[in-house]
Amino acid sequence: MSLTALRTAQLQAGAQFHPDGYPLRFGQEPPTPALLDTGVILFDRTHWGRLRLQGADRIRYLHNQSTNDIQSLRVGQGCDTVLVNSTGRTLDLTTVYVEPEWLTLITSPASHSSIHQWLEKYIFFADQVTIQDQRETTAMFTLMGATSHGLIAQLGAGHLATQPIGTHAYIPWQETSILIAHGTGLLNPGYTFIVPIESAVSLWQWLVAQGAMPWGDQAWEWLRVQQGRPAVGAELTTDYNPLEAGLWHDISFNKGCYIGQETIARLNTYQGVKQQLWGLKLTAPAIPGTPLHIGEEKVGVLTSYTYYFEQAHLGLGYIRTRAGGAGLRVQIAGEIAEVVDIPLAHRGYLSHTESKAEG
Repeated sequence: MSLTALRTAQLQAGAQFHPDGYPLRFGQEPPTPALLDTGVILFDRTHWGRLRLQGADRIRYLHNQSTNDIQSLRVGQGCDTVLVNSTGRTLDLTTVYVEPEWLTLITSPASHSSIHQWLEKYIFFADQVTIQDQRETTAMFTLMGATSHGLIAQLGAGHLATQPIGTHAYIPWQETSILIAHGTGLLNPGYTFIVPIESAVSLWQWLVAQGAMPWGDQAWEWLRVQQGRPAVGAELTTDYNPLEAGLWHDISFNKGCYIGQETIARLNTYQGVKQQLWGLKLTAPAIPGTPLHIGEEKVGVLTSYTYYFEQAHLGLGYIRTRAGGAGLRVQIAGEIAEVVDIPLAHRGYLSHTESKAEG
């Protein structure tokens, strides 16, 4: 079966699609966030990028291209890591899974092609590394919510529930095997699946039959903004660095050289973060790119906006560090917005002692 078969099954379930072909919402929506505390939600993330890195130098290579300590991971483990350019500006927040013969790298939907090209550019003649795009041959789902552990146990992967985020295993499914990883990309508990495209429909339908409720990308966007996960093209651009985006926990300050390392180390050492990512409670719709003011002074910019669950107008934005943080009230397009904390953003600097003890 192909991706078309998966989309047909989703259409029959009431899916409404984005022009690029992935589900925006389903017929039973609008959902309520409380369902995540009592049930289980199913997201189709097949439109996210999936790259396979093979070759004897694959671990060393990705270690040298990204911010986290890839060489410390063992087979079956994973982590988030940031790709930055030579001046330390953010290209993407990615997830890597270490498998026996390759690495799987999950990229953001908007950057899969550009990241593939960027990584290829840094493969030199002596490097034993090849990169393959897996989007055409696999699908990716995320199961999220309080009862997701029970479904995983039925599939034979219940042991993942007690393991760190990023831990993954291959589980038999029909005549093939599927990767199940602990973690959702957000704070909500759950699991991410990578499944051969020919088995995607059967797995999707089985999960739904077990009680998983499909939600579309609009719901994912609301949760992303509420929690503060930065997105490519919004919070993750070459205008910002990963420390400004709150991605401190995805950076190793001990691992040695990688692209952009000198800039990021200097920002940490000299406490040079001039702006930080915050949440915003808005009183009206707003357009990303709109400036944030205190009086006549511009102190930041709105980067994302959502109103999907019809509970509150929510946004993300960068605000100058000296202007303040949570509790600050700013003006946006003539309206007042309150700056609020976002749970996925980490803030602060590592002392030299902490840097040496890290890891």
